[in-house]
Amino acid sequence: MAKLAIIIGSTRANRFADHPARWIHDHVVKRGDAEVETLDLRDYPIPFFDEAASPIYAPPRNEVAQRWQKRVAAADGYIVVAAEYNRGPTAVLKNALDHAYQEYNNKPIAFVGYGGVGGARAIEQLRLIAIELQMAPIRAGVHIMGPAYLGAAREGKSLHEFDALNQSAAQMLDQLMWWVAALKAAREKAR
Repeated sequence: MAKLAIIIGSTRANRFADHPARWIHDHVVKRGDAEVETLDLRDYPIPFFDEAASPIYAPPRNEVAQRWQKRVAAADGYIVVAAEYNRGPTAVLKNALDHAYQEYNNKPIAFVGYGGVGGARAIEQLRLIAIELQMAPIRAGVHIMGPAYLGAAREGKSLHEFDALNQSAAQMLDQLMWWVAALKAAREKAR
């Protein structure tokens, strides 16, 4: 069975990220075609990148970064819950991405965004970063806009109550799992 990692890309104390992380986790579990693990960047307090070389060339010296690399290496694909701050992704998420390389190669990545315009600008930048890390960012994504965001954050609603989000999640997961199967087969054939 395929292994997915949901990466929570915010570490703020009162972050919204826990809502979409639980919601997309539920969708993956309900499908039943993948094991899923949530990787919370709060559990990986990696210092800002100051290694002697990029992980392309040398493993990190930092123990937390080494632990991060092992966790992301175990996944066949990723779903990133991405906040948008000042029209881009969070610094902590970019930093975590910078601390691995081969572990991400030839694996698909999908995004669930929130913030300004549903996190679209942050996700656009993250797709470019993913390409540099030799990942395959999929086209479909989930963008949590104002009514759903406010409903969950302020009114205690569940994101499951928003049909458009559920449809976006289903489409995104269909695409992600297709790419997981294709790229996993290709990686295994290349061994």
